Amino acid sequence: MPKNTKIRDIMIKDVAYATIPGSREEVLEILKDKQVSGVPVIKENKVVGIVSRNNLLKYPEEEQLALLMTRDPVTISPDVDITVAARLLLDHDVRRLPVVDGDQLVGLVTIADVVGSMADLNITDQIDMYLNGGLVPVWDETPLPVVAKIMEFSNVNVSPVLDKSLGFVGLISDRDIISASIIEDSVEVSDMSATAEDEDEWTWESIRDTMSIYYSVSRIKAPNVATSEIMVTDLITATPMSGVSECALSMKRHDIDQIPVINGNGDLLGLLRDRDLLKALLEH
Repeated sequence: MPKNTKIRDIMIKDVAYATIPGSREEVLEILKDKQVSGVPVIKENKVVGIVSRNNLLKYPEEEQLALLMTRDPVTISPDVDITVAARLLLDHDVRRLPVVDGDQLVGLVTIADVVGSMADLNITDQIDMYLNGGLVPVWDETPLPVVAKIMEFSNVNVSPVLDKSLGFVGLISDRDIISASIIEDSVEVSDMSATAEDEDEWTWESIRDTMSIYYSVSRIKAPNVATSEIMVTDLITATPMSGVSECALSMKRHDIDQIPVINGNGDLLGLLRDRDLLKALLEH
């Protein structure tokens, strides 16, 4: 596939999407059912937002889609080539671009789609020059909700997992966390005392009027299990000498977003993300 391949040639045409008005429950069902990480949001036949796994994890108690989604997403035309998509994906730090013809949604192009097209470009550069730092490892016995919060604070969507001997034993991603999560409903109570203006100066503290307000809370919740129960252990790996197109092909075949890079002893050296390969495309 040549580098000047058009977006219309690689985009997803049968696009899963959510609509306004909509709810978190509907989005979670789409993400799980379609095994995707995010979808466009449509209102009156126009693209008005994007909602992703990151939005759900960042705002676990928000139910309304209009408040969950990222508004005014970056879009792309079906008639430009894949290098334009690569540049937009990198510059705006996003994973997907709604493809629009006029105001109409006609497709969706993701990092995975662009990287998949690179498998045929025969880019033999070694991947060590594109490895990205900033790994945030977690212990395999760390409770999953804690891992979700660590990943949110660190702004990463995947973490290497280490055992107590510091051995690299797996990966945990936001995809794994969302797949294991449920929506939990609960009732909480808030006690409110009378305001100072309403209280008599002779009223004893123990008998001041109080009012209990009960309200329901619905939140998305990761199960309280060890990371080892959810993490992926059957990993596709690469070495620093592996080629760019070789790794792009592995990502395409196995439907993965990242590949651990290891040395001859199996020690983790880094993580090659699909986003990192976009840089190689722009350099050739």
